[in-house]
Amino acid sequence: MRKRIREDMFAPKHSWDNEWQEIPGPEAILIGVVQNPKLRGLQGKTLTPVAELWMKDPPAKDRPEVDAIDTLFDLLIEDDAFTEVAVFAMSEPDVALALQQPWVSVDNDSSGTSPDGILGMDHPHPRAYGTFPRVLRKYVREECKLTLEDAIRKMSSLPAQRMRLTDRGVLKTGMWADVVVFDPEKIRDVATFDLPNQLSVGMQFVLVNGVPVIEDGKMTGLLPGKVLRGPGYKP
Repeated sequence: MRKRIREDMFAPKHSWDNEWQEIPGPEAILIGVVQNPKLRGLQGKTLTPVAELWMKDPPAKDRPEVDAIDTLFDLLIEDDAFTEVAVFAMSEPDVALALQQPWVSVDNDSSGTSPDGILGMDHPHPRAYGTFPRVLRKYVREECKLTLEDAIRKMSSLPAQRMRLTDRGVLKTGMWADVVVFDPEKIRDVATFDLPNQLSVGMQFVLVNGVPVIEDGKMTGLLPGKVLRGPGYKP
């Protein structure tokens, strides 16, 4: 099976999305969250130094760097395939172009996390902490790729409409009071790939269903949120 997977990964094909062919090498794969506590020391490292540490893979003949495929196999086996990674394969001009399209929303597909407790031991993608403040800092304030109004629309009313949440997404009488208050000149992301467990700054108030969960920049500990069911939900 290893031989078959290795051959498939190194053979350029267009019949499936082979991300291995889209990156410069194993140095573009950052190990994030692992389930096996014995592997926690690998969090935050790319696959290249892990391969060198484990001494698994000789350099490939057609590539001077370590190809790291066997290291990748062994890592997935040791972690029961629960390993999460960040893959550096995206093009910044492509990201900006996509973001500027009027039908594109902004989302965060990272699971919930925290800088404290058990979750603070993970090494998540920095988007877990900084997705929306990053858009406001980088693409609105610094690069002027989006207006503030359009960025807010992409984070609120547009995704609500897309998900058919008819009672959320805008400030209007009769809607649920989901409200944020921030200084557009100060809000920014702090999380990095090296140090991801850092909360963003600049958010002054967050109200969920009319109840403040952040007040004067501090969490209140209140939990007024509810699970939102889409049209396809079946109990």
